[in-house]
Amino acid sequence: MAEPDKPLRPPPPLPARLLALAPIVYVGTGVWLLAALALLVLDTVDRVWLWTAVSGTTLGIVGTLIIFWQRQAARRGSKGAQKVS
Repeated sequence: MAEPDKPLRPPPPLPARLLALAPIVYVGTGVWLLAALALLVLDTVDRVWLWTAVSGTTLGIVGTLIIFWQRQAARRGSKGAQKVS
């Protein structure tokens, strides 16, 4: 336990690979797209699963567009832009 008069050291920064959200969004969108295509081809499963996969793909595309939008804002030097990798 730290002494009350001794300040705590700040935590170390996270590794860059844990801060990179873009690969997670890209891979997740691709998995949802493959699932939607497979369910469309099979056509023997309940339509709820197909619409779930289509929704996942759509949200992944929205996430990808947000990442691109934030990158452009960061390149422009916008104050409110987040630095994403």
